[in-house]
Amino acid sequence: MDASQAPSATFDGVGDVRSRLGATGYLADDATATVVHLSGRLGKPVLVEGPAGVGKTELAKAVATALDADLVRLQCYEGLDEARALYEWDYKKQLLRIQHATAGGGEAGWEDVHDDLFGEEYLLERPLLRALRAERDTVLLIDEVDKVDVEFEALLLEILSDFQVTIPELGTVRGRRPPFVVLTSNATRELSEALRRRCLYLHLEYPTIERERAIVAARVPDAPAALTDQVVRIVRSLRALELRKPPSISETLDWTRALIELGVQAVDEPALSATLTVLLKHHRDLERAMAHLGAMTRPEGEAER
Repeated sequence: MDASQAPSATFDGVGDVRSRLGATGYLADDATATVVHLSGRLGKPVLVEGPAGVGKTELAKAVATALDADLVRLQCYEGLDEARALYEWDYKKQLLRIQHATAGGGEAGWEDVHDDLFGEEYLLERPLLRALRAERDTVLLIDEVDKVDVEFEALLLEILSDFQVTIPELGTVRGRRPPFVVLTSNATRELSEALRRRCLYLHLEYPTIERERAIVAARVPDAPAALTDQVVRIVRSLRALELRKPPSISETLDWTRALIELGVQAVDEPALSATLTVLLKHHRDLERAMAHLGAMTRPEGEAER
């Protein structure tokens, strides 16, 4: 896409991005707000990279909510092909049509129906085509694009460059209303330079203590300030460990809600033992975390047993 193909629904400036995303509960920093604003104005997709759990997917959801747009999500995985991402034909419906046409007409009946088999009636839209042909404002989320192979990237290049795609049976399908496009990557595979060149780039890391505290306060407003501060400091310390899966921002929020639900006012060892599985999802991570956090949550002056 270029500036002439910019999405119809955009933001009025960097400040507007921060304000409207904030209203959805997503607290964007200056870099994020700037890239989101420019993406809409320039008609460029946003490629968001960073470790799992830093809010890449949530950004696309927040943009969709802020713009009152539909969210169309393509979840990428190894082996994803055009049939699952773009379109496929309703073969069962085509077969019924053939059977009906040839039942009484023989070869002549087949000739009558042949050209109709690849019409709109038999086309099954998948996420990419659905976003291209959407009538409403749309945010297209291509999630974990680093999981697809290089060949699939070629398909994305046509869509992201010209906002169109070629279907052999129908010809070239051009977008009706350009979507706001967000691609996310956990950087498990190096993406092609051709794909990167077509995008604005945004790298997200885990938030600072101050920003994560603000996120928790915004999303879990009934959490006491002291508990929120303790939670984000514990989470921050855990992310510094060599864990198999560091806690994500959403898991920080889940853990805070769990502590409130159980009436915990301050995190101590019993509270950790009871609730740490909300935050960590691997047994060895739990063992390492409990050993690390024991000293942090033990009352001052208590000797280690």
